[in-house]
Amino acid sequence: MDGRPYFITVDEARAICQQTPPPLRTEHRPIEMCTGRVLAEDLKSMVNDPPFDNSAMDGFACRFDEAASYPCTLTVVGLQAASGDNELVEVGPGEAVRIMTGAPMPPGADAILPIERCDVGDGTVVLLEPPKPHFVRKLGENLKQGTIALTKGQRLTPARIGLCATMGYASVPVFQRLNIAIVSTGDELKSPGEALAHGEIYESNSYGLAGLVEWAGHTPVRFPSVADTMDALRDALNEATKTCDLILTSGGVSMGEFDYVRRIMEEEGDVHFWRMKIRPGSPPLFGVWNGTPLFGLPGNPVSSHVVFRMLVAPYLRHALGTDGPKEWTVRARLCDPVKSTNDCMTLRRVTLTSTEEGMMAHQPRHQGSGNLESLASASGLTLLQPGQSGEVGAWIDVLVL
Repeated sequence: MDGRPYFITVDEARAICQQTPPPLRTEHRPIEMCTGRVLAEDLKSMVNDPPFDNSAMDGFACRFDEAASYPCTLTVVGLQAASGDNELVEVGPGEAVRIMTGAPMPPGADAILPIERCDVGDGTVVLLEPPKPHFVRKLGENLKQGTIALTKGQRLTPARIGLCATMGYASVPVFQRLNIAIVSTGDELKSPGEALAHGEIYESNSYGLAGLVEWAGHTPVRFPSVADTMDALRDALNEATKTCDLILTSGGVSMGEFDYVRRIMEEEGDVHFWRMKIRPGSPPLFGVWNGTPLFGLPGNPVSSHVVFRMLVAPYLRHALGTDGPKEWTVRARLCDPVKSTNDCMTLRRVTLTSTEEGMMAHQPRHQGSGNLESLASASGLTLLQPGQSGEVGAWIDVLVL
């Protein structure tokens, strides 16, 4: 490998990949089109929130220290609605104002009593208990004008989109979605729907990887399957570099005679590492082809998915400095034995069940790396460290998919 790292840990592989990030570009987009996008700049609130003291309840606004005992009868001197065109009525001693949720607090009032705790008469109201100052939302108690409320790298969830609007933003700066090429290799591959001859299989990896790219917040660009020749692969990779920011290949990275991705990258590209200490999915490579970062993923369907989760997804999140989307980890007890290794992280497919004793992890299906159904029906991957026990009853970390 000419001194390049060989058969390295997941952490070592991630560190190497992160040194060669994809190109990033920014754009301003209307907030209604930004769900799932990643902020490219910090956002300061352009307003105070609330912009004025207002009521959190439908009820009556009055003075907190109005009377020493209750019930207490006050004169109703006005109505304060939430619309912005009504004049504020000042509240004096012995007075109250009928007020709606969100309406500005009238001058002189500093407390609210909800209407269900009042007896309303003709021009009067009887407070059955003391009014509540905490039912008044204070100016700027949620956000102060000029305060950074959202930071660069945050993924815009629906709640964060709402916060952008609250702060006064109609559009925000976000990172452009990366165009990510997906190139599957192999003479045996046919497109779904075509007739299969003996020895042929349907190509599935590009579809699964395209879904993972979309889940990660970027744009997949699927290329036709490439025959097992150096010329065909070279043409496909060169074409991908014209329009895409990152290339994912599938297959051709192991040690076989027809593993042309590894071969062409070693002879004509720039390999930064090859092989990673995980099972399944140990033969991936990372490098650069004509200035474009390239991940060479295994051809087995499960392995390509696992490597994307463990390597490509963290790479994309790191490049944008973002907090999602990402998997989360739980502790679970093994209900079936999982065979670990002494030198690799073991990522077996499991189903998770929540019980009073905690999460239980079952491994009900054949775990071959060509068995995509076992991944489709799984809810997590074991994170067994090298040498860690995988016996029944062991508590382990599980990556929830």
